[in-house]
This record gives sequence, structure tokens and C-alpha cells, in this order.
Amino acid sequence: MVTSIILLNIQRNKVNEVAEQLTEMQGISEVYSVTGNYDLVAVVRVKTNDDLADLVTNTLVKVDGIEKTDTMLAFKAYSKHDLDAMFSM
Repeated sequence: MVTSIILLNIQRNKVNEVAEQLTEMQGISEVYSVTGNYDLVAVVRVKTNDDLADLVTNTLVKVDGIEKTDTMLAFKAYSKHDLDAMFSM
């Protein structure tokens, strides 16, 4: 399983529309509107790197309103349970 976080800059008047489109896409498990330098954050979970590449380069490029993306590949997940175990004696 490949997990990725995609940071998106969206045209100001299309944030809600784009967010709704993203939630319908295969592989995108969560979409958040956020403050700061980006408008939306999408969490992607796909089977392979090729699936991620297809989503980013073939599917997202067709969504009207997306101005820029930054894609980050997750290496390791830390859950609260894992962090509690690391810091408990």
C-alpha cells in the first residue's frame, strides 16, 4: 500500500467544487480544507506507485480549478498507539 499526501492550491471560487470531485476519485481516502499556503490536502492510499503516478499525472490534471499540487510520499506511519509505546517506560 502506498500512502501519499497531496497539497493543492485551488482557484478561490472552486475550493468546494474541487474538494467534492476529489472525494469521488478512486484512491483518495480523505480531503481536508486547510489554512496556510494550501487550500486542500488530499490523503491518497493506492496499491502501487504506478497507481499514484496515474492519479497525479492523468486524473488530477483534468480537474478544473487545481492550480498547483505538491505530492509527498509517506515512508512510515506513526499512530498514537505507536507513539505511546515509544515513550512509555
